[in-house]
Amino acid sequence: MARHRNLGMNGRIMAAAIGVAGVAALAAAWTSQATPPATESAAPPAKEAPEPKPIVSQTSVPDPKLPAPVVSMDIAHASDKGAKGVNLTIDDGPDPTWTPQVLDLLKEHGVKATFCMVATQAKAHPDLVKAVVADGHRLCDHSVSHDTAMDRSSRARQSEEILDAARMITEASGGVKPLYYRAPGGAFTPYSRQIAASRGMRPLGWNVDSKDFKQPGTAAMVTTVKNEISNGPTILFHDAGGDRSQSVAALREVVPWLREQGYVFGFPVR
Repeated sequence: MARHRNLGMNGRIMAAAIGVAGVAALAAAWTSQATPPATESAAPPAKEAPEPKPIVSQTSVPDPKLPAPVVSMDIAHASDKGAKGVNLTIDDGPDPTWTPQVLDLLKEHGVKATFCMVATQAKAHPDLVKAVVADGHRLCDHSVSHDTAMDRSSRARQSEEILDAARMITEASGGVKPLYYRAPGGAFTPYSRQIAASRGMRPLGWNVDSKDFKQPGTAAMVTTVKNEISNGPTILFHDAGGDRSQSVAALREVVPWLREQGYVFGFPVR
């Protein structure tokens, strides 16, 4: 105690400086914890999803040692219908219960969508893949196994998941190739994006996640879309991976609401 009472001028100045620095450090730590990062999410087909990875714009120069891209390898979010365009994207199917209901709803409203298919599902239900194509929708490669940790896999495994899925989906469709690649959970890498783009599949992101994989209730999904559509045009729903009755019900409300707001349904840019 006596030693602290007898601090000289230099000691008092040093203590004050330490005190100011400590307060600044605490303030910085509080600010970093109080400001949440923006995230977007997706879900695996048959079980509760882990917290997904964010999808962000990833612009890069192609690797000259890899096959050259024939479409852009940047992650697409925009709509081919311009500023008032929206893109419905439907993931993880096809599913014999829910995909036909989604197709009927879209046909009723004259809306086209992009179906991001898990290859094992496509192989199991080729009639549904063909029905999607026959109705004028587009196909998207969503990998073989829907591994949300693909960004931590070897290049050989990434290639296998992407290219085997493309082949399986094409075979199930009767020869129609997927035009996009969506990494499960947004787990893209520069390598996976270039491999997909070299086969004519534009990497595909999303802007609005309905969170339907959590089954939060139809009203919650509709509210999410209404609140987040200003984030961008590409909307994520699911037609497989569990009970999708809430998803179908939400789409039944969301589709006419978007039209009422002046939006036009299109496809993601290529």
